[in-house]
Amino acid sequence: MNLAIKQNMYNPLDTIEHIFYRDNVSFDRRGNNELVAEVFGKWDNMLVFFAYEEHMRCLHISCLLNIETNSVDRSKMFELLALLNENLWLGHFSYWSEQKMPIFKHSMILQDEEELFTNKISKIIELSIMECERVYPIFNAVMRQNIQPSDALYREAMVM
Repeated sequence: MNLAIKQNMYNPLDTIEHIFYRDNVSFDRRGNNELVAEVFGKWDNMLVFFAYEEHMRCLHISCLLNIETNSVDRSKMFELLALLNENLWLGHFSYWSEQKMPIFKHSMILQDEEELFTNKISKIIELSIMECERVYPIFNAVMRQNIQPSDALYREAMVM
């Protein structure tokens, strides 16, 4: 079978759908190349977005933390993002100005023969959600309680 034809037939979002069916996670397939799922978290629900760019064979994952505030000190937010991202091995945190919420992002290039994709993407989803759960109280302290980023990180480290 021609590799170009085979690549066009495979869509990683189909695999992600099966994972969510298996795990009884609510999701919505928004077209051929987008999927969004609602994940019940320890602190609040999170929306996990998936976008597939088939020409680049790139899968993008975004996890939106449901912490909104109308007045965010952007300098504090950028300081917090820098501090959090220093120690991440996977992905990065960002601030989605339009939604006024923090977001975790990760992208991955898919291989031609990705036999272990189900296990790999399951682990990436799990790690992404774990990172969001870990930092939720930190973002909450900075965004809603006006605590300095370094103090919020220190306070959370003492709890762990």
